[in-house]
Amino acid sequence: MGRVLACYLLRAGHRVTLFDRDPVDSGAAAAYTAAGMLAPWAELEQSEMSVFRLGLRSLQLWPELLRELGRDVDFHQRGSLVVAHAADAGELVHFRRRLAAKLTAADQLRDLDAAALEQLEPALTDVFDRALWLPGEAWLDGRRTMAALAGHLQAAGVAWQPDTAVLGLEPGALTTERGRQRFDSVIDCRGLGARDDIPGLRGVRGELLWLHAPRLRLQRPVRLLHPRYRLYLVPRQDNILVLGATQLESDDTGPVTVRSALELLSAAYSMHSELGEARLVHSEANCRPALADNQPAIVATPGLIRVNGLFRHGFLLAPALAQDVIEHLHRDAAGNRPAGTDNEVMQA
Repeated sequence: MGRVLACYLLRAGHRVTLFDRDPVDSGAAAAYTAAGMLAPWAELEQSEMSVFRLGLRSLQLWPELLRELGRDVDFHQRGSLVVAHAADAGELVHFRRRLAAKLTAADQLRDLDAAALEQLEPALTDVFDRALWLPGEAWLDGRRTMAALAGHLQAAGVAWQPDTAVLGLEPGALTTERGRQRFDSVIDCRGLGARDDIPGLRGVRGELLWLHAPRLRLQRPVRLLHPRYRLYLVPRQDNILVLGATQLESDDTGPVTVRSALELLSAAYSMHSELGEARLVHSEANCRPALADNQPAIVATPGLIRVNGLFRHGFLLAPALAQDVIEHLHRDAAGNRPAGTDNEVMQA
């Protein structure tokens, strides 16, 4: 959120200082763990319409932002597929009904029979004879995107202060180990780092496995519906498939547990026999910042704006929320000082 917002602030003509508790090229932020799915339709099953609408806006904004970054982040917009085993066929029917009930038009929900699935994703027809295609969805590589954002911001002259934890925030000022510094505006994008300042902010743990599967070629993300969990496979470069997703009410960022690994791998193997020969090359767990209603929030006061609670939708929502934050900032500027004279500060 902080890096995307910094790009939009620069574009709007502001000078930006970015305080980051992590190094520039790595860190503990949830963005480094995320699978990078931009999937407002699939997420609508369990999210609110406000998240869906923000996601649609961001889907339109991402291509423009990526052109501005000028670097390959493995972005694709070929839609995603939702499947279920024959024994769980009712899950797919119910999933589609829940989405259709929330949409004013269901033109972004495409039912595929075996022949249509064969044309779109032939590897899946060994196991599945039907699927739901959500053609508007996209995905990107979160780590590549973080690196591209960092490169762009540094080249554009952002005053980046890495390895610098923020110890305190107030309107127009923040405190680090180097002391108190003043700015026209402070924007807090610290995620779980802001827990002491945002009542009800909690961590929701997610666990991912990276599989190297050179003999299984998927062209788009695939979600498997199951009565107990929702699993996804997201293709990345170099024949990597990102496998998730557990969702646990916990702020534990320790390694992936044996139980989660067994459940994820067993479910993945049920999707295609080739995954039995895949190599497990990486495992990772992290916590997403979430509020009580699992919706993002922007809290704006003169000189201080907080944006948090992106939950599992960080990459999906960041561009649209950045636009909204800037609107708050400019309204503040119009009411308190001449517009266009602000220095903004972000903490990633």
